[in-house]
Amino acid sequence: MRFIVLFFLIFLPLYTATPLYEKGERLYFQKGCNGCHGIHAEGMTAYPALANRAKGFLTYKLKRFRDKISDNQQQEMMIPFATGLSDEEIDALTTFLHAFVNVTQEEYDSSYEVWGDGGS
Repeated sequence: MRFIVLFFLIFLPLYTATPLYEKGERLYFQKGCNGCHGIHAEGMTAYPALANRAKGFLTYKLKRFRDKISDNQQQEMMIPFATGLSDEEIDALTTFLHAFVNVTQEEYDSSYEVWGDGGS
């Protein structure tokens, strides 16, 4: 019995979303991050993937953008999005992106096989 209780005390917090995570998720969509970085933070075309990146790195980059500092011309487009972010909002966004869990992730169906030339 002790082992079951110990298991839940250790692993249950890992599977529950914290209020900071949920706030970050709301901010991600409210601020329009999903427009360039994708609804699953997977990145799109020239925009980098943000899901499961290091929290410290994401915080560093967002604070630099907020201070109107960018490393190259392509990153300058982030400055208007980050200018109005508070430290608390940056913390929430980076918590969400660092611990991102894609619950709707589609998996490739490997049981489907195609024979022939592809239906030409």
